[in-house]
Amino acid sequence: MNSSTWKVSDLATFLLVVSSNFCLSGCGGKAAQANSTDTQPGLIDILNRGVPPPLSRTVPVERIYIRHVVVVFQENRTPDNLFHDFPNADIADRGVNSRGEKIPLSPTALNAPYDLDHSHKAFLEMYDGGKMDGADKVGISCAPGQQDCAPANPQFVYVPYSQAKPYFDIAEQYTFADRMFQTQQGPSFPAHQFIISGTSAPTADSDLFAAENPTIASRLPVNTDFTHSGCAASHVLSVQLIDPAGNESRTQFPCFEHSTLPDLLQDKLISWRYYSIGDDWNIFWNGPAAIRHLRYGPAWSNVVSQKAQVLKDIAAGKLPSVSWVIPDGAYSDHPGNDGSGPSWVAAVVNAIGKSQYWADTVIFITWDDWGGFYDHVAPPIYNSYEYGFRVPLIVVSPYAKRGYVSHVTHDFGSILKFIEITFELPSLGYADDRADDLLDCFDFGQPTIPFRPIDAALPAEHFLNDTRPATPPDDD
Repeated sequence: MNSSTWKVSDLATFLLVVSSNFCLSGCGGKAAQANSTDTQPGLIDILNRGVPPPLSRTVPVERIYIRHVVVVFQENRTPDNLFHDFPNADIADRGVNSRGEKIPLSPTALNAPYDLDHSHKAFLEMYDGGKMDGADKVGISCAPGQQDCAPANPQFVYVPYSQAKPYFDIAEQYTFADRMFQTQQGPSFPAHQFIISGTSAPTADSDLFAAENPTIASRLPVNTDFTHSGCAASHVLSVQLIDPAGNESRTQFPCFEHSTLPDLLQDKLISWRYYSIGDDWNIFWNGPAAIRHLRYGPAWSNVVSQKAQVLKDIAAGKLPSVSWVIPDGAYSDHPGNDGSGPSWVAAVVNAIGKSQYWADTVIFITWDDWGGFYDHVAPPIYNSYEYGFRVPLIVVSPYAKRGYVSHVTHDFGSILKFIEITFELPSLGYADDRADDLLDCFDFGQPTIPFRPIDAALPAEHFLNDTRPATPPDDD
């Protein structure tokens, strides 16, 4: 930062630091209290000098600049599928199938009416010991009553630029990561556990992973209730667990108990919200619902199920320090839905960009799993369930590197670690402990990037005025 060319945003930054130095006893932070000394310059002295105050080296630089982190979690895409021909990124235009044939990736609509298997079994088939040549073995499913819903080689496809343009426009202005891996080798349910806690294990001391989405018992009791997820779900639901040898050896009811990032935030009185979708059939995408103490404790009030509530909170000046934004199924980028995902994400980014929050916010936009689509990069393997395949990641902030493509290995634990460092939280000791901190994606010394609105096919009003019932996840 050049102290001779201060702007309003610069002033706001050092006022934040000054306030943290002079209101330490009222703010209650032990680390902050340790940095308070009688020799700190007064506010008037600092203003007269026109230079920022001295900063303690114990305070992370991102803590000084960043006060809000928003995690936007979309569905079921790979970089090869969603960011075809993205500049300077490692994106393939063809793949190899199990017969050794080279298959060109072909354009297919974002809302194509078919789904691909993205279970742990499908991961193993596509991964094929690291050869990445088994995508053609990934299963295909059509909506009930439909036949021949998929094109030829349906795993080897990409979304046309015209439909993904808002994503390109965001990524080209800020930072795109082409080595972001989903932490787990499976579908949505465990992904939504990893993004809040760095694990999908059922307990803190378990070496078992939740490998699959919840499934329904073949014999259903009369009046079975499917209107809740996780710990409040019907007890005919179960989730498969995978053991250290990679076998799906057990099942259990999808209700777990271990520490989560919301717990760490709550302990330090840092505000958070989990913006979910409606409760009906919300089995897969509501992470806190599957953690017993979150589902049945006072923290459950931070889980919001109204569609587009995050847009309303931003407009009302009520954005919490940390947010998870989970889409309605229709906006999710999941195949077979209405294709409005890029517009939805643009609406969230535009709402923050045009608000008071832009100057001190980081938005992480990523996707929960690969969705069965081809990707050519073999993931690092740490155990029988970590890592999974690549998913896209866009880092949006006035401090994100401009037009930068990160080739550093990241995973969902990296987002957790960034939040932990930013808000001076301890490690959960799961995927966050091993992960990098995403700091290669930032330059806190650069001139801040002014916000430029993202054009999209649908405006924010479309989502704010959408009175349709919540579209449930269709992700088995």
